[in-house]
Amino acid sequence: MRKFLLLIVLMVFSSAAFAQGGTQVLDLSNYGVKIDAEKRVIIVLAALEMAREKDSTGKDVRVIQTTLSDSGSKFRDLLLADNAGLNEDLRARISTFVIQYRKRHPKATEAEIVSPFISMAYALAPLPEMFDPSFTGDLPGELLDVLDFAPLAREFYRRSGISSKLDDYVKLYRAAADGTLRPSAREMVSELLDYMHTKPEVFYTEKVKVQTQKSGSKNTVLQKIETRDRERSFEIVPEMLAPTGTVNFLNIKDDYFVVVPPDKDLTYSDVRRAFIQFVIDPLILKNSKDVLAIKDSIKPLLDERRKSDAGVSPDVYLTVSRSLVAAIDARQIEYSRARAATEEARKKIEVVKSADEKRAVSAELDRYKRTLADETALQLTEAYERGGVLAFYFADQLKGVEDSGFDVASSIREMIATFDPTKEVDRLARNSDAAGRALAARAERKARPATVEVSVENPVTIRLLEIQKTIDAKDFEKAATDLKQLSAQYPLEPRVYYNIGRVASLSAEKLDDQDALTKKLLEARVAYSNVISTVKERLKSDGPKEIQTDKALLSLSYVALARIYEFTSNTDYAMKLYDEAINIGEVTDGAYRSAIAGKQALLKKPQ
Repeated sequence: MRKFLLLIVLMVFSSAAFAQGGTQVLDLSNYGVKIDAEKRVIIVLAALEMAREKDSTGKDVRVIQTTLSDSGSKFRDLLLADNAGLNEDLRARISTFVIQYRKRHPKATEAEIVSPFISMAYALAPLPEMFDPSFTGDLPGELLDVLDFAPLAREFYRRSGISSKLDDYVKLYRAAADGTLRPSAREMVSELLDYMHTKPEVFYTEKVKVQTQKSGSKNTVLQKIETRDRERSFEIVPEMLAPTGTVNFLNIKDDYFVVVPPDKDLTYSDVRRAFIQFVIDPLILKNSKDVLAIKDSIKPLLDERRKSDAGVSPDVYLTVSRSLVAAIDARQIEYSRARAATEEARKKIEVVKSADEKRAVSAELDRYKRTLADETALQLTEAYERGGVLAFYFADQLKGVEDSGFDVASSIREMIATFDPTKEVDRLARNSDAAGRALAARAERKARPATVEVSVENPVTIRLLEIQKTIDAKDFEKAATDLKQLSAQYPLEPRVYYNIGRVASLSAEKLDDQDALTKKLLEARVAYSNVISTVKERLKSDGPKEIQTDKALLSLSYVALARIYEFTSNTDYAMKLYDEAINIGEVTDGAYRSAIAGKQALLKKPQ
């Protein structure tokens, strides 16, 4: 058991420093962004996991068979073990509800089955009551379809014993989110706000008419205008039981929620568009009069689109918002990648000597930029077809101001005012060739997923990403061999050493032979020690530094080493290593909190 706990801890650390780059530390709370588990969602999805049915062989199997992340699968095993003795009558009623719901939706995927239950969880009152909403008239139909599950979820909360374990579960969720979700959220928010040159409106001010009775009069009613501030938030909710590859997005008044697996990388996920919408919605509301002025110009474009897809919303304000969100999403990706590729090409041109070589680098850069432009055209086409009929227009507007310090908040009014509907009529036709090329490129990438764009990536990062696929396939022997070859090629790259230690730790997990286990842990220890020595040398040198990345690697390596020494009963040295990590401080992607927790656990152990 002790060996298992050690290796689980090392696995939690492993993804945090893999192929990472220097990321500016960002306090997400300053931008209305929160990252934390939601207990109502945990309870509702945990209750779903209790549903059972008989398979063709008569064996009891789960009704909900969602594919979970690695951490989610481990949590599911823990949850099922904790509830093995669940009251059979309650389990039977849960099972009946879920089986009947599936029968009513025979074509729904597992993710589509789970999604309305997540929405339902947010409709309930906070714990411990979890009361049903008092008014259900404005709830969507798919949510009403599962609202009768709420009494079962409440009963599960009261009778299963989950209430006593909920705080511990939340700690597991937070620890899992610290690996990939939290740092990638910082990167996503930072990059998008840097592109838009604006901050989200965390408080929205509105003027409201209120009526008051005139003092001393029973019949006279006075009207006055009051100013009210509404707080807004964007909440990223890590959920172990959320299906992999899915993002559940809910907008409840001024609160925006995205529910994702806790180890999801948000950098280029659908969460981007949700966050952009969080930024854009109040700006569109502020400029609603300007939108109203061009309503008649937008309506023919919408009507034409609705001929092809009746599901497209006729709401002009929603159209403007969706179009601008899609344009920002597509343009930011193209702009940042083109800028990175240009910088990489500039460095290559400085190194190569002949004119032919310089021209070859320039030609490759031009080719790459064309592929980026094609992909943007395809993204905008897809947005247009979904009803974002101003997506191309806004993208053109963004191009003109990107390098001049674009501020979306102060520019929206002018963008709306200069809208010319005659230029939007044949947008799809004009961009069909570019969209077609991008669609073919997507198909090729899907057929050959190992293809990597070398124009914008560090060669070490590229190779580490390739090796990661070997690790995901659990071929640790090959991964170790590839990493050692990479280490020989780049002997001063600490990320390589970190992943050597990581693979050695993963390999040790399945070992029962004491000698083999000792050998693997020694290999991991040497690798983590090499991280520390190479990082310290880099931090002392006068050459280029990736200081944020290096400090995170130091922090993670100190804690990983501390765990190894703690496992071998060298608690004094383990304590010193925890102190080293704590002294580094709380850096992005580091292990500061784990170091504190590890030290506190050691202090509580009997000497």
